[in-house]
Amino acid sequence: MELFLLCLKIFGARILDVSLGTLRMMITVKGKNLYASLVGFFEVFVWFIIVREALNTDETSIWVAISYALGFATGTYIGGILSKKFISGNLSVQIITNKAYPDMVNVLRSEGYGVTVIDVEGKNTDEEKDMLFIEINNKSFNHLQKIVKQIDHNAFIVVNETKYVMNGFLENIVK
Repeated sequence: MELFLLCLKIFGARILDVSLGTLRMMITVKGKNLYASLVGFFEVFVWFIIVREALNTDETSIWVAISYALGFATGTYIGGILSKKFISGNLSVQIITNKAYPDMVNVLRSEGYGVTVIDVEGKNTDEEKDMLFIEINNKSFNHLQKIVKQIDHNAFIVVNETKYVMNGFLENIVK
């Protein structure tokens, strides 16, 4: 019973410290260094306490190492979910679509997206295509993608994370 409780404690603490580490990295990428350093403090504090306990135990069971590794893996997964849910950001989306779908621009604009359109050439120079540039909140991507795929299921979509947006039109659409 003592071994089980130790493994459970290690597993839970690793979930906490690794989830905090994932969030810290995401916050750092967003340029919020003060918040990242605060999260980092708690991350390392939890890590230090649990590592010290795991290494100083008299238990020699492989279950201690397994619970440590499983906590790390689970914490990575949960940290990713938390960062998607709580950390907002902007995405730059480029969509290449056939000119045969002119209603796409109108539908996207009616849904609140700011769309810039450029004429482009496809692989075959006789293909007439449009490239749509759209800057969105990352939480709006699934909504945008659903609209695009309903109109042109073969549309070529490229998405990049945007660090800064100045001027222009950016609507925080989340549907």
